[in-house]
Amino acid sequence: MNSARYLHTATLLTNGKVLAVGGQEAGTTSLNSTELYNPSTGIWTTVANMIYRRRLHTATLLTNGKVLVVGGILDNSVVLNSTELYDPSTGIWTLTNNMNYNRAVHTATLLTDGKVLVAGGVDSSSILLNSAELYDPSTDIWINTGSMSNTRYYHTSSLLANGKVLVVGGIGNNSTLMNSVELYNPSTQTWMNTQPINNARYYHTASVLTNGKVLVAGGTNSIALNSTELYDPSTSMWSITGNMNTGRYYHTLSILTNGKVLVIGGLNAVVLNNTELYDPSTGLWRFASSMNNSVAVHTASVLRNGKVLVTGGYNGTVLNSCELYQP
Repeated sequence: MNSARYLHTATLLTNGKVLAVGGQEAGTTSLNSTELYNPSTGIWTTVANMIYRRRLHTATLLTNGKVLVVGGILDNSVVLNSTELYDPSTGIWTLTNNMNYNRAVHTATLLTDGKVLVAGGVDSSSILLNSAELYDPSTDIWINTGSMSNTRYYHTSSLLANGKVLVVGGIGNNSTLMNSVELYNPSTQTWMNTQPINNARYYHTASVLTNGKVLVAGGTNSIALNSTELYDPSTSMWSITGNMNTGRYYHTLSILTNGKVLVIGGLNAVVLNNTELYDPSTGLWRFASSMNNSVAVHTASVLRNGKVLVTGGYNGTVLNSCELYQP
């Protein structure tokens, strides 16, 4: 990449390119720089800057092809409520309406009706949030929706096949490690508690498998976890599945085109360069080929050609390197 960065986002656009946005390079200063990766040439191109510098934000690809960037940290723990839209057809960023709450380390989920659900996070006063709000691209307006039962940040959110949103784990008030799980129902705009996960965790990953189940992997609860769990929406139950070979957090998890799951890097006692593959048909993990660089707090994007693009991250140095994994 043209700029070294971590705590950034990377979004696969409808044209197959990848948009890397913001993050942090060094010190406490966030970035507003953005760049595009073209898989056909393997080249990064710098595009227009965002209006605000931000890290620990979210970036969501909307159904109209634009990218919605929400919240995050400006500098010196100033948390934003501003939101911006990137239009790939013009390469321009425009401000859209502000959220009702300043928030960072939240989640953003594209719903089946095209709206975006933003939930939880933390504000500039280090107050944890249980609030949630909806962005409607057709009106460019944010509206408050039902609040979660628990305040939380560093949680995950996953859109289920039934249209509901599953929120898992994170950190709650008084630094409580969360094993609680909640479901958001867009038709009623309400949350309900469901069965908790077996291990409280944060800095974990959660992804929807091709069979509709949700795989939660790794994270930490004072130690790097290698445990993984499966949520079955048809029963609302969690089950333990195979352990990873290495405990890790601040890693990434990608669903490959063959249905297997690739976990990359992260932190244990050291920054990791190893990767693992999970086979949903057997419930087992095995080591895959190692990366050239140890990396954590990076991004991973599954390209249209099935390769996985890993960008940026941190391993004692902020990285501008990129690597491609060929399944």
